[in-house]
Amino acid sequence: MTSEKVNCLIIGSGPAGYTAAIYASRAGLNPVLYQGAQPGGQLTITTEVDNFPGYPDGVTGPEMMMQFESQARRFGTDIRYGMATEVDFTSYPHKVIIDGKKEIIADSVIVSTGASAKWLGIEGEERLNGHGVSACAVCDGFFFRGQDVVVVGAGDTAAEEASYLAKLCRKVYLLVRRDEMRASKIMQKRLETLPNIEILWNTETVKLNGEHGLESVEVKNNKTGEQTVLDVTGFFVAIGHKPNTDIFKGYLHMDETGYIQTIKGSSCTNIKGVFACGDAQDNVYRQAVTAAGTGCMAALDAERFLMEHEVEVIMEESAS
Repeated sequence: MTSEKVNCLIIGSGPAGYTAAIYASRAGLNPVLYQGAQPGGQLTITTEVDNFPGYPDGVTGPEMMMQFESQARRFGTDIRYGMATEVDFTSYPHKVIIDGKKEIIADSVIVSTGASAKWLGIEGEERLNGHGVSACAVCDGFFFRGQDVVVVGAGDTAAEEASYLAKLCRKVYLLVRRDEMRASKIMQKRLETLPNIEILWNTETVKLNGEHGLESVEVKNNKTGEQTVLDVTGFFVAIGHKPNTDIFKGYLHMDETGYIQTIKGSSCTNIKGVFACGDAQDNVYRQAVTAAGTGCMAALDAERFLMEHEVEVIMEESAS
């Protein structure tokens, strides 16, 4: 296995990773960024992005991520294809294995591995992703103003997505697999006050129809077996996200679902010299602009850590 020593290693791309790279490069940290399994992150499967500042006419997700990447390269970031497959944070400097065959020894590590939406795995879901199918109402709801849409889920996230869409859409169908919701009572009461939300209990999605865009959704009552076709143009899956943090388990503190816990007001983790940003640690907002903000924080925290570490080394050498 080959080995390489780096000053600042960024694991993962997307708005958080690329912003961290821009700031780290400008600070002279000579960052190395590995893009991960999905270079550019979840935005690469998003068609239109209308809510990121600086794009008055909107931009496609892939185009925006290409621009982020280009800006990071302009300042000197070493951007590489590859995926972190193993880490060892038990000693310093930190060790990260890339693709199971290369060892990176890093003075600082910025984790920006993001999170992946959970999907239903039904026919048409992947094909129509970005063409009527979405996992983020705040991101994409605007494109469905005045239209009929479906939200799938029974927790607080699904209730929040349905409530948000109810302000924009003509009709919102909320599909719940059982005869009750897991959402908090206050969220359920909010749904009851919105006349254009219809909850379909004991209902599961069978199939999504449409060639170039969603045209209808086939659903089934799992108690009666009755099938219905809903004429909708939007389908929002709100059954949760899974942070891409498995390789850090046992080293970094996480919540029960795997989101990395950072020290309040910073990107610092429980391991010195390891910082987390973006959707890998944010289970609340999950927006491109907030991810970019925490990427900035991570780079500044890493710069501060490395400066302090270098001062300690110099003092130890002079004392000896």
